[in-house]
Amino acid sequence: MRKAQEEAAGASRRPEVGGEGRTQPGSGRGRPAASRKQAAGEGSGRRKQAAEGSKRAAAPRKQASGGKRPAPRKAAASRGATARAESAGAVRPRKAAAGQRPAPRRTSADGTARKGPAKKAPSKKAPSKKSPAKKRPQNRRPPRPKKRKPPRTLKLGRPTLRLRVTFGVMAFVLSLFAGRLVLLQGVDPDSYALAATKENTKPFDLHASRGAIVDRNGVPLSVSEDAVAITADPTQTKPVAQQLATILAPKLTSTTSAKLLAAMTGKGRFAYLARQVSPQTWNDIEAELKAKNSQIAQQNQGVPKDQQAPLLAGIYTEDDPIRSHPNGTIAANVVGVVGADGKGLSGLEYGMNDTLSGQDGKAMYEVDTKGNKIPNANHTVEEPKPGLTAQLTLDADLQWFAEKRIEQAVKQYKASSGTVITMDVKSGEIMAMANYPTFDPNKKFKSSDLNNPALERTYEPGSVQKVVTMAALADAGLIDLNTKIRVPGSIEVQRRTIKDHWSHGTLNLTIAGVIAKSSNVGTIIAAQQMRIPQFVKYLHDFGFGEPTGLNFPGESKGLMQPGDEWPELTRSNVAFGQGLSVNAVQMTAAVNAVANGGVYMPPKLVRNYVDANGTVTPNQAAAPRRVVSEKAAKEVATMMEAVTAKNGTAPQAAIDGYLVAGKTGTAQQVDPKTGRYGKWATSFAGFAPADNPRFVTYVVLHDPTGARGGGFQGGPVFRDVMSYALQKYVVPPTGAKQPDVPITW
Repeated sequence: MRKAQEEAAGASRRPEVGGEGRTQPGSGRGRPAASRKQAAGEGSGRRKQAAEGSKRAAAPRKQASGGKRPAPRKAAASRGATARAESAGAVRPRKAAAGQRPAPRRTSADGTARKGPAKKAPSKKAPSKKSPAKKRPQNRRPPRPKKRKPPRTLKLGRPTLRLRVTFGVMAFVLSLFAGRLVLLQGVDPDSYALAATKENTKPFDLHASRGAIVDRNGVPLSVSEDAVAITADPTQTKPVAQQLATILAPKLTSTTSAKLLAAMTGKGRFAYLARQVSPQTWNDIEAELKAKNSQIAQQNQGVPKDQQAPLLAGIYTEDDPIRSHPNGTIAANVVGVVGADGKGLSGLEYGMNDTLSGQDGKAMYEVDTKGNKIPNANHTVEEPKPGLTAQLTLDADLQWFAEKRIEQAVKQYKASSGTVITMDVKSGEIMAMANYPTFDPNKKFKSSDLNNPALERTYEPGSVQKVVTMAALADAGLIDLNTKIRVPGSIEVQRRTIKDHWSHGTLNLTIAGVIAKSSNVGTIIAAQQMRIPQFVKYLHDFGFGEPTGLNFPGESKGLMQPGDEWPELTRSNVAFGQGLSVNAVQMTAAVNAVANGGVYMPPKLVRNYVDANGTVTPNQAAAPRRVVSEKAAKEVATMMEAVTAKNGTAPQAAIDGYLVAGKTGTAQQVDPKTGRYGKWATSFAGFAPADNPRFVTYVVLHDPTGARGGGFQGGPVFRDVMSYALQKYVVPPTGAKQPDVPITW
């Protein structure tokens, strides 16, 4: 506070520049002596008045506490006005701290604060009495002088700060470079080296050779043969496209000259001209290109370089194996085909595509800026892994014979299609799976040709199903060879009347007679002895309503009513072969279980897998399971032997020198167009030799016209195919004679 008061006092002592008659403070020059004496006298007077003023200034504060307001001090009007004018810029005195003496204030002789030597002012008139000048209260402090701001100066740059910021930025940038170098060279140098290498390398696929499909004896059914794909680089072929098309078009029958020109003059640097071209065709094309280039080279001799004719260039080849079927139609529906991309489209080619395809390899070559390989440059090669060869259980000779025989039957009876399956009894291996119509995969074919009806088509099996029904009843102990049944001409089940395929009155038939005569009514009467859930369980054990396990693409598992709470009508229909759907392989495997002494052998189509080194890996099939006892299977086999006897329903299926067991089937089929029964399927299933079975053969004809019967339509096909199989595998006759099994009582 004291410092502020001194600064304010110093400010009041500063002389006004340019004032008339003013001199510097402290100097007596320019003032008369009388004036100096008067000033000295006035100075002492002012000091006394200042002391008295300080006392008076303190007095009002004490009175304020008492609530009385002091009366204003009277002064001359002219002096009061002058004092107020001169004290406008004076510093207001501050309250002294406790125990301290307030700083003295310089005043004039009349008691007012002195501001310094001032200019002589003209005399002022005294204020009129009407408007007396307002006097300032004595207890109000004069206004504090405003602190004068220093003049604004231009700030110069701060070099120290600027250097520090510059250094910090440089340090940050250098740290980024240092971190990047550490990352490149210390942390992960290999990845960046690999990225740099990729910029100058180009991958080339090395296609793995596809495995072959052969029969059980190694006869090829589907193999890959060497072929090439002819490609072009349009940037090179465009100037000579017309000349190249003239050479290529006559030899490439799969394309035209216009297509070749479009491919060789297009955009990009790669285009296919032809696929799967035989090596001989390419050799002819290559020889003609070389001859033509020799002629062009001779013509260019002595000709300026800018006028020379361009050589025929830009034609290349790559491996593009072709899938071939050396035996044409044999097992075409089973083996299937591959597409233009080398992948399977149908059959086993599709189902085993991953196994047959193998694993492609890859080669990485350093290339120039145009993408061409650099000779002797660094390169890496990952060799392809060839696919496995699939050795099937089929016998190509038996397959061929079965296909020819079913084709004859389909044409003879004007059926829509037909199927023959032969299975090895002990192993479950399928020896033949023949269908007609079929196709030649080496020629053009339709998509409808690619199915395999033996596994994909389902139908109601008819009376062949009675073999399974009788085996289940015999295993449950409900029937045996001595069982006698009184068979009426018809039977009513849930208000539905069911008849046999021939009209008759009441017959006294043995259980063998029911099979021999293929009586629907007799089968229903026998089946009614078994509880429905138990009957359903036997059907599942025989493989109905379940996939065969061959994992063949498009296979149908058939159709059987779910659950085991069937109505009586459903059980009656299923017992004689209506009311459920099966495929031909399912039906063959069920009959094979009876021939195999009651043991169900899961069907098997792929025998082994063979790798490129000749290592053989057997294909594991599902484990066999017993479905009926050996005694029950033997009793049913004896019943079936009566079918091929002279008094049976299929004497045409008998084979000289062999004991044959069989069963006929004639079943109504639902017409997809009308949704009602309107078509038929005739069939025959049997095995031989019956006393020591080796093969089971099943024949089915769909939609035959004219007279229908599994015995005279399917029986002869069975006889011929079974005879061929027995002779090829040298199965000797057992010499057993047809047993004399009574069929009536």
